Amino acid sequence: MENKNQNKTETDISMLTTKKMAKRALLVGIVSLGCDKNRVDSEIMLTYLRDAGYRFTTDASKADVLIINTCGFIENARQESMDTISEMSEYRKDPNARCQRLVVTGCMPQKWSSQMREEFPEVDIFLGIDQYPEIANILNSSFEKDKKIIKVGGTNTVPYVKNRMVTTPLHYAYLKVADGCDNYCTFCTIPYIRGRYRSRNLEDIIDEAKSLVTNGATEIILIGQDVSRYGMDKAGKPQLVKLIRELSKIEDLRWIRLLYVYPEMLDDELLNEMVENPKLCNYIDIPMQHVSDNVLKRMNRHTTHDDIINLVERIQSLPKFIAVRTTFMAGFPGETEEDFKQLCEFISKYKLMHVGFFAYSKEDGTAAAAMPDQIPNEVKRKRVLKLVSLQKRVVAENNKNFVGKVLEVCYEGIDYERQLFFGRSEYQTPEADTLILFKSKMPVNIGQYYKVKITKAIGYDLKGEIIYE
Repeated sequence: MENKNQNKTETDISMLTTKKMAKRALLVGIVSLGCDKNRVDSEIMLTYLRDAGYRFTTDASKADVLIINTCGFIENARQESMDTISEMSEYRKDPNARCQRLVVTGCMPQKWSSQMREEFPEVDIFLGIDQYPEIANILNSSFEKDKKIIKVGGTNTVPYVKNRMVTTPLHYAYLKVADGCDNYCTFCTIPYIRGRYRSRNLEDIIDEAKSLVTNGATEIILIGQDVSRYGMDKAGKPQLVKLIRELSKIEDLRWIRLLYVYPEMLDDELLNEMVENPKLCNYIDIPMQHVSDNVLKRMNRHTTHDDIINLVERIQSLPKFIAVRTTFMAGFPGETEEDFKQLCEFISKYKLMHVGFFAYSKEDGTAAAAMPDQIPNEVKRKRVLKLVSLQKRVVAENNKNFVGKVLEVCYEGIDYERQLFFGRSEYQTPEADTLILFKSKMPVNIGQYYKVKITKAIGYDLKGEIIYE
């Protein structure tokens, strides 16, 4: 009898809490981890929740609902996701805290939902990447029936929402053109998490871009696992240049930026468009991963050493300077000292503007995980440090070439420590690349564009002053 009464009391309290919460707009807090593609997914979820009457807070202690959008790309990303779930779980477990629902979404529950359920019993809802359009209904259902929910798998569509909320500054926004990947690199889990490559309808992308520009964006950054293959699944050939030309018709759109253009897909049509189209930034992110034929073949990449050399030399011979960003992996299984030396020589010779490095991460279920000749962690670490050191010298040399030049810079904030304004030119993408620091004799406005004459380099960044015409 005592247990029955106790259970009834707990149920009554739960019902009273739910009714009380229903009288006001519930506050949602979200932590978005990983890449900019995950950021867009988080913005899509926020939009669905906003349209369902939910409101938002950046203070986890004030949130009725906490959402963690996880990244599962490599071991470090998964560990960060797990640590964040543990941290946010404290708000759910504390009986005096406001949080009533803890939701985990994204790549990790998409692939490991059953394991995560055992490790994090305090999580109320696990959602996969196809459930974002259902998030408001699922959340409402969990309150009504006070039950735990796991929902993963579905339609493999790329959702489109009207008037998407953005978590970036208003003057720029990411625009996802596709999801999934068909490349099946031997080290990568993305095809097994995100599914096959699927492009969005061009009309939906243009409609969304117009909405973002109406709301203040002057820069649109096109993203996807592989932007260069946009439209191939629908039309049989890439439609990226067609998309760029349609976007360029949007009157108040100033910059279009491309991320994740695979080297084998970067043809003369796209390069010519970059040279001739004033709205298309002279900037391109090309994930090369390596330059050794031995490593590239084991990675199941679709380029060779000579292909990459020819591509870079073609880009560097264009009549306009094109800033290239890329990433290289050190310590892939079977990477010999000669392979690594070849990569070092490439970095020193071709002097790309932005280069990131990471150590190979052994991912269960991938072909590379089962390969022989796995490289010890200490060797991988030393190789990454060597590459970083080489690129630091390259950056210092590249920066000298900008001194005396005038660049168009979008102002984004103040570096209080150095008492300088900062922003980006077309040669820099948000959050990942270097900055341009500058002085101004007149007030400046966030998101506005200014002519800045570069006077010197400060470490990785450039310094200048506004030119008033």
